[in-house]
Amino acid sequence: MAKGLFPRAWVKKSFYFQARISFVRVKYLFLTWLTVLVGSWVLYVQYSAYTELCRGHECKNAICDKYRKGIIDGSACSSLCDKETLYMSRCLSTLPNNQVYTGSWGDHDGIIRCKLGEVVHYELGEEPEPRREAPVFDKPTRGTSVEKFREMVFNHLKSKLGEQANLASLVSQILSVADGNKDGRVSLPEARSTWALLQMDEVLLGLLLQDRGHTPRLLGYCGDLYMTERVPYGPLYGLSLPWPLVSWVPSGLQRTMDQWFTPSWPRKAKISMGLLELVEDIFHGTYGSFLICDLAAAHFGYTDRHEIRLTNTRAVVSEDEFKRTMRVLKCETDADCVYGVDCQTSCDVSEKRCREEPVQPNLAKACGALKDYILRGAPSGLREELERQLYACMALKGNAGQMNMEHSLILNNLKALLWRQISHTKDS
Repeated sequence: MAKGLFPRAWVKKSFYFQARISFVRVKYLFLTWLTVLVGSWVLYVQYSAYTELCRGHECKNAICDKYRKGIIDGSACSSLCDKETLYMSRCLSTLPNNQVYTGSWGDHDGIIRCKLGEVVHYELGEEPEPRREAPVFDKPTRGTSVEKFREMVFNHLKSKLGEQANLASLVSQILSVADGNKDGRVSLPEARSTWALLQMDEVLLGLLLQDRGHTPRLLGYCGDLYMTERVPYGPLYGLSLPWPLVSWVPSGLQRTMDQWFTPSWPRKAKISMGLLELVEDIFHGTYGSFLICDLAAAHFGYTDRHEIRLTNTRAVVSEDEFKRTMRVLKCETDADCVYGVDCQTSCDVSEKRCREEPVQPNLAKACGALKDYILRGAPSGLREELERQLYACMALKGNAGQMNMEHSLILNNLKALLWRQISHTKDS
C-alpha cells in the first residue's frame, strides 16, 4: 500500500513543481513585456520631445535659404552655408522656437542661438497646419541709406535705453559689428541681419556689457542666428539637477549640495569680486543704469581664469524700461509689483499703481546670492568681518536717501576685504 502511494505523491509533487515553473515563466514574460512597453514609451516621449525642441537643421536651412537669396548676410553666413566650417553640435534648447546648440567655428567653441517659428500642435487624425514662420527680414527696406539706417539704430537704442549721452558711440560700435565682411561699408543684407539681432534684448545687452568682459563675446552672426563664445564652467555653483529630481530634493538639501561643487576659496573670492564689479559697472554704466532681475546661479558661469560671465542677459533690464513698465502696472498689494523674478517695487494703494523705484538694489541681491557661497570655507580670521559686511550689504534699500554713497562705500569695502586676502595668491 505504501509502495502505491509513493508514485502518486511523486506525480502530484512533480505537477505542482511544473505548474510553479510555468507560473514563474509567465510572470517573468509579463515583466519583460511590461519593461519593453514602458521603455518604448519613454523612448518615444524622449524622441518626440527631442524632435520638437531640437530643430537646428530647420534653423540652418531657413537662414541659409535667405542668405542664398541675398536677403541677409553676416560674418558667419559663408562659414555656415557655403564652407560649412560652422556647425551645430549638442542641442541645449528648452523652447521649440528658441534653438540653442553648442557649436564649433574653426578654432572657436561657442553657443549658437537661433529663432524659429512656433510649433503648431494638432490632434491625431487632423491635418497638420503649416508651421508658422518667424518674422521675415524686411527692415531696412531697399533704398535705405547708411545714414538712415544709423538713425534707425539710434532711435531704437533710445527707446530701449532712454536719453544717454553716449548713444552715438554705441551706434558706431554696432555699425562696426554690422560690417560682417570688414569691407568698410554696411550692405543692405548685413543691415537686415543687424536689425533683426537688435530686436532681441539679450543680444543688445550682451553687446553693451561685453567690452568690460562681463558677457561672452559675440563671435559671428547670420540673420538672427548668432554665436557667442562658450563659457567653460557653469552654473556659478552647484549642480544642474535633471528636472525629475528637482521636485524631489528638498531646497535645504539642494543648497547644501550646491556648496559641495565649488572651487577653492581664493578662486571663489575672485569670482565674487567679478560679480561685484559687474554690479558696479551696471549701477551707473556708460549707457545708463540696469537692473538684474534674476540672480540665480544658473545665469552665471566662469572661465578657466575664474573670471565671471553673465550667460543669460535676459535677466538684465535697463532702468528706463523697468520704470516705464512699472509705471503702468496696476496693483492691490506690493506682491503685484514684480518684474522678472525678483525686481520689485511697492504699491501705491491710494492710486492702485506700482511705484517706479525698486525696493532692493542690485548690490543687496548680489550679496544675498554670494552669502553662502563665499562664507563657506572662508579663512577663520576673515569670516566674522566678511559676514558683517555681507549682512550690511543685504540690508541696502533702493529708496534710501543716501543710497548712492552708501552703495559705493559698501561695495568698495567688500572688494577691498576680498582683495587683501587673494592679492598675494596666484589666483589674483
